[in-house]
Amino acid sequence: MDSFNSTLKRLLRTARISTPISGSSHINVGNTERVISLAGGTLLTWYGLRKISIPRLVLTLVGANLVYRGVTAYCPVNEYLGRNTADKEGVSILLSSNLVINKPRQELYAYWRKLENLPNFMKHLKEVKQTDEKQSHWVAPIPGNLGTVAWDAKVTKEKENELIAWQSLPDSDIDNAGEVRFKDTLPGKTTLVQTTISYRAPEGALGANVAKLLNPFFKKMVEQDLNRFKTLMETLENIPHDGQPS
Repeated sequence: MDSFNSTLKRLLRTARISTPISGSSHINVGNTERVISLAGGTLLTWYGLRKISIPRLVLTLVGANLVYRGVTAYCPVNEYLGRNTADKEGVSILLSSNLVINKPRQELYAYWRKLENLPNFMKHLKEVKQTDEKQSHWVAPIPGNLGTVAWDAKVTKEKENELIAWQSLPDSDIDNAGEVRFKDTLPGKTTLVQTTISYRAPEGALGANVAKLLNPFFKKMVEQDLNRFKTLMETLENIPHDGQPS
């Protein structure tokens, strides 16, 4: 038991989960900063182009970068620093969990990697359909029988029996991203499963409708779903490597 506890503590300390990007949009600049960037960038670009010189060329490049930042709402520096001012303005949910499950990581990975299995324990999802090896179609019900919201996602990173990461595709109705890591605690017997999932409503009228989905009740439901994965996996007697329970 002491060996198990020390192994678990080491994994929790060293196996850091990287926060997923904000779904498909890569937006990490808030609206206020976008306006300032556009205004300042336009002014610097205009001033820099009035007369060609080295200093003014530098100003032009800085201005062009600010214009790009304002138009796209994306800043590489923000991404490098892990800074996101857009999340403070939009409706978003970010959840993380660490679960020790009494199953080998190969079985847990196989079950999760077959994405159609996700609604079996994720009650906030109605359906996930794999469309090809990397892409899938997700459907979630909106509380209050207000219909459903659907989006397409793509597996962005995977390492067999160790890591799965995904994000929604551009122009999706909702920004969704997630990452799951599988680490041995007792090899062949128990596994530490680290999960991070994020949802974010896009801007505009559609975003206002999606925001109805991202409420405290929905957040609690996702938390329960992550815990339900442990219960389901420990209940299944055998999970073949194709992810289909026997």
